[in-house]
Amino acid sequence: MRLDLKLTGCRALTMDPARPAAHTIGIWQGRVAGLDEQVADLPAAETVDLGNAVVLPGFIDAHTHLAWNGRRHRTIDVTGLTTVAQILERLRNAPGEGWIEASGYDRRLMDRPLTATDLDPVTGDRPLYLADISGHACVVNSAVLNQLPGITGDGWLTENDQLAARSLRLPYSLEEITAELHESARQVLSEGVTMCAEAGIGAGLIASSPLEAAAYQQARLPIRVQLMVSAYVLHDVAADPADGIPRAIDLGLHTGFGDEMLSIGAMKLWTDGGMIARTAALSEPYAGSRNVGVLAESEEFMRAAIVDGHHAGWQLAIHAIGDRAIDFALDAVAEAQRQRPRDDARHRIEHCGLVRPDQLERIAALGLVPVVQPTFLWSYGDDYSEIMGEERAPWLYRGRSFLDRGITVAGSSDRPVADGAPLRAIEFMVRRRSSGGRAVGPDEAITVEEAIRAYTLGSAYACRKEHVLGSLTPGKLADLVVLGDDPRTSDAIADIPVLATMVGGTLMPQR
Repeated sequence: MRLDLKLTGCRALTMDPARPAAHTIGIWQGRVAGLDEQVADLPAAETVDLGNAVVLPGFIDAHTHLAWNGRRHRTIDVTGLTTVAQILERLRNAPGEGWIEASGYDRRLMDRPLTATDLDPVTGDRPLYLADISGHACVVNSAVLNQLPGITGDGWLTENDQLAARSLRLPYSLEEITAELHESARQVLSEGVTMCAEAGIGAGLIASSPLEAAAYQQARLPIRVQLMVSAYVLHDVAADPADGIPRAIDLGLHTGFGDEMLSIGAMKLWTDGGMIARTAALSEPYAGSRNVGVLAESEEFMRAAIVDGHHAGWQLAIHAIGDRAIDFALDAVAEAQRQRPRDDARHRIEHCGLVRPDQLERIAALGLVPVVQPTFLWSYGDDYSEIMGEERAPWLYRGRSFLDRGITVAGSSDRPVADGAPLRAIEFMVRRRSSGGRAVGPDEAITVEEAIRAYTLGSAYACRKEHVLGSLTPGKLADLVVLGDDPRTSDAIADIPVLATMVGGTLMPQR
């Protein structure tokens, strides 16, 4: 046997308990052919000495938004601006014609809230959509408000009102979406990410076009992508009653369709909003207010989508951030399992942001997978701690409590809502300190290897790919990341350089 590539001189943390470490990795036809003595005597078309660099399985981002993230590079960016005057100056004389699109707005940091009245003199008759960093809110001008009958106010829109405004701009063209995907693919590869799960296409808050899947096919990205299909595209089907499937998507497609590079993953359903926009649904009000957030839709609609999606064979990815939304998700999944038991449904709770102690055992009993975004607390942990208060802050984006109950934790970013770099997230999971230095739920800290597992095997499990990804095991796909230092001994995990990334045996050094 002649290998395609042999990597030597490395310190590999394989994440395979049967063989946790290796120094030589053999690659053949895009897969790991063997480790150390298994390949030491085999010839190779190419041999690369990694100079004692650290090698991990490629990071898997189990919840991200590639098109949205790429789009931010071509919209007007107001990130970091904190006054109305600064934002108006940035928007003044916006190039082009038609819609003005901007992103990076953070209402929490403003000297005062930006309004349509502020925007109108600067934007004129051109409709403007300024996205909040949360993805759950926006600011629009009067040119947009005038097209939204029944919606009143000062231009600040959240959740379904925000979606109504965004829908006026949709759809984006396949050419635009494809360019955005390539922009994001370059970025995630530079951070060691080899696979992404795109969290919601076809309809809903994040969708770009009803033809969105075609853009991913057209793009032929250098990373693996799994597409979550929005529950809004479920529709009645005239299937045989014996099938027990009242609603599905066309052709009966569901989780698992596709190949190693592009596949259909879970069905995405939103049950509440987000903490940045103060719309995550809580059982008790945000500290210092009467606001308890909102459920995304009627309970009847959401329960039917969960039950019907479960019946149709989907793995479900249920967006639930607040504890009230998590209660709803737990009840609905339990009902779906009572109606049609599925041993390995592997349903997911996306975010699983505020989990009360009494909810932990139910998550474990239902076999649900929390797909968490640790970098939220690095970026926004000071704010989240304040709005949750002293009692609830330790319940945010848990780690140790999940693992101690045998719950598989999957790591993700929700890019571009927060920093997408997995090493930043891994550092937070271990240190549990925000960018401001605040301890956020320190009892939820986990070990470095446990954190790495969340971004490798944990995310592979959440995406139903653990048989081919997540560890450097002979026979699995050859996806890996080469690091300049060992996260297990580094004092600054987030700052470790990514030297190269490999997808399917193709080594891509960083430039």
